[in-house]
Amino acid sequence: MLMTIAIVLLVLWLLGLVTGTTLGGFIYILLVAAVALFLVRLLTGRKVV
Repeated sequence: MLMTIAIVLLVLWLLGLVTGTTLGGFIYILLVAAVALFLVRLLTGRKVV
């Protein structure tokens, strides 16, 4: 579940990069959230897809 959320957040962040800075700092918040979820997934020892 966490990995799915992280992937969705990364896709949204990439879309934000492509479309420009229309959302401003919100894009960077999405990136930080996606990276944090990915790190939590790694630290919990679960298999990463």
